[in-house]
Amino acid sequence: MKKNQLLCLTALFLLIAGCSKNAGEAAGTEILPGAKGSAATLASPAGDVVGKVTTGYQGWFGAAGDGSPLNSWQHMNLESWPDVREYLNTYSGTPFNQGGVGEPGFTGNLGNGQPARMFSSWSSQTVAKHMQWMQQYGIDCVALQRFGSYMAPGAKKNFFDQVVAKARNSAETYGRKFYIMYDCSATDACEADWTSSMKTHTNSSAYAKQNGKPVVCFWGVGKSGRGTMADWVTKINWFKAQGCYVIGGVLQGWRGNADMSAYLACDMIMPWMVGKTTGFQGWYADDLAWCNANGKDYQADIYPGTAFYNTNGASSPKNQIKRAHGDFMWSQFAAARNANVKSVYISMFDELNEATQIMKTAENASMIPAGKYFLTLDADGVSISSDFYLRLTNDGVKMVKGLTGYTATHPTSHR
Repeated sequence: MKKNQLLCLTALFLLIAGCSKNAGEAAGTEILPGAKGSAATLASPAGDVVGKVTTGYQGWFGAAGDGSPLNSWQHMNLESWPDVREYLNTYSGTPFNQGGVGEPGFTGNLGNGQPARMFSSWSSQTVAKHMQWMQQYGIDCVALQRFGSYMAPGAKKNFFDQVVAKARNSAETYGRKFYIMYDCSATDACEADWTSSMKTHTNSSAYAKQNGKPVVCFWGVGKSGRGTMADWVTKINWFKAQGCYVIGGVLQGWRGNADMSAYLACDMIMPWMVGKTTGFQGWYADDLAWCNANGKDYQADIYPGTAFYNTNGASSPKNQIKRAHGDFMWSQFAAARNANVKSVYISMFDELNEATQIMKTAENASMIPAGKYFLTLDADGVSISSDFYLRLTNDGVKMVKGLTGYTATHPTSHR
């Protein structure tokens, strides 16, 4: 072979190799505009959860007179009070807690003189309104919480089965995705519940799919008191054998566990951040690096703040982890963007009991039961509209997705 022919073939080989390398990089990595740090390897392509924002949804509020199978007040240990002006069905007589002490049913007024009324998750209009807000404020997907206590036959199961059905119908109406998130122990009978009650919802066009598989999440994987790692592996692998894409909801310190088998069995890891106050970017980056190295998808948890005073009393301070009128939550969105995170979980949509809700909430004392304590949105000294955290979430999601530029401070107006 002549020297010039050899040189030409060598050059051609290098060109092809270079193109292949670049193509592989393009398929496997992406750096968001304005993001810092190394490129994030994508274990899976964008789908209904990868590259999307999901919010947790309890759907567990019930009221006496709501006509549900329970037909009684449920989960009224409220830390925050909802803004119910857009609900068609509301109820009087809520027996809420104050400083850890249960109060009799309250039939009085709000600070503004209007009757104090509470919604029920049983109402189809309530669930539809929440899905409508998710559509309006750019939330892609909802994780419907399902506890072990919901699985035994009876009124409670009937209640929550119907809440899932109502959420399905509203998700279809408003173009949102949803999936089942079991908050459970490794030995709870989720397999039977899935087969008999929940699997049917995967037929819905709104049921979240990732990599063509219906999504299921387990919150509490590796948590003390919720079963062995071997039991978790058995449960996760059973659902994967049914064709499911499995998300593991884990604790913050999950990477320090000596036994990683259950985490390695999952398709996606979502570490719970509620209670954490600093260092989010480092946690997100390190979690993401582990997931990238092990071929797992990663979902960063973001929350607005939290408090448990009305549930626990003096052992939990009022306004324990302050929202700082949106600054705290935005710091997490900024950290996620800087860490090249692609997928986000918002804790939570309607968790009024722990004051992590982003749904429309009482702005000030005029919108809560008169003379009672509830954590209002102006608690940190700034007047905020009831939909502020929905609007903040919308802006944060746009930044994480790279639809807007990076900013360390939130662009969302308080009112």
